[in-house]
Amino acid sequence: MMTSTLCRHFLALVVGSVATIVLQAGISPLHAQTVVVMVNGDPITDFDIEQRSKLDFLSSHKTQNRQEVLNTLIDERVKLKEGKKYGVDPSGSDIDQAYADMSSRMHISPEQLTKSLEGQGIRAETLKSRVKADLVWGSLVRGRFKERLQVGEKDVAAAVKAEGGDDQQTDAFEYRMQPVVLIVPRGSAQSAVEARHKEAESLRARVQTCDEANNYFKTMQNAAIRSTVIKTSADIPANLRKVLDDTPIGHLTPPEVTKQGIEMVALCGRKPTTIDTPKKKEMREKMYAQKYEATSKNYLDEIRKAAMIEYPSKK
Repeated sequence: MMTSTLCRHFLALVVGSVATIVLQAGISPLHAQTVVVMVNGDPITDFDIEQRSKLDFLSSHKTQNRQEVLNTLIDERVKLKEGKKYGVDPSGSDIDQAYADMSSRMHISPEQLTKSLEGQGIRAETLKSRVKADLVWGSLVRGRFKERLQVGEKDVAAAVKAEGGDDQQTDAFEYRMQPVVLIVPRGSAQSAVEARHKEAESLRARVQTCDEANNYFKTMQNAAIRSTVIKTSADIPANLRKVLDDTPIGHLTPPEVTKQGIEMVALCGRKPTTIDTPKKKEMREKMYAQKYEATSKNYLDEIRKAAMIEYPSKK
């Protein structure tokens, strides 16, 4: 979960910057290769520092000083070495897939992402190296310290209470839903959208149970009803929770225009639950993040002290 979160966070930063990039010619083949430091026998060069500085500025729009960038690169070399010690060593194809997934979420191809980075003088390998270090480290911390990272329910409840309690504790529900769509082909005239919207409103008035919803939508042309989805209050945004709470069991939610057409939800069940509430979920994630960060820092400090970090003497 954390690894995924770290990758999504970095991606979001890169997306906003890359979207404004004007593609330029490729970077110069002449790169400085002076070794600045050796980390467990692995060199970090001036070019590595230059590349990471550009990538960090692209993602954060903040300039880090040279030593900060170097420390980050040293940390990553130490993390990768520790990963190999425990057999956590993603293959080249694994990293390429993560890179492809990243570009897909940006709605561009891997080749386009590479070209965009090159337009800023950044090699694709620089981003891939950062992604690899994050993947390895997340797997190590979560794998080695699983028990330490667990957040107890009593601790969550106590933390919620300390912040003034949870007003939604008695309003937490488990919802059983079936998404419904009346398909409107892309490019259709506005009149076609309006006609399907009126059809949806008519169906809302007639449908009284989920069985009826299935009978209607499974036989209707250009319509579909999906399998049952079960979510709790903690998994659903506040605005959607209100819609569901205002919808009688067996009925359809108000129609909404989407890219697929006119969409509604058949509410098949709603029952109170104490499994979770939005506030408890928020607190649990916050407490997990705090434990993860503290554990990660201590672990990194420990292995960095044991690492062989050598600065070549200047002649």
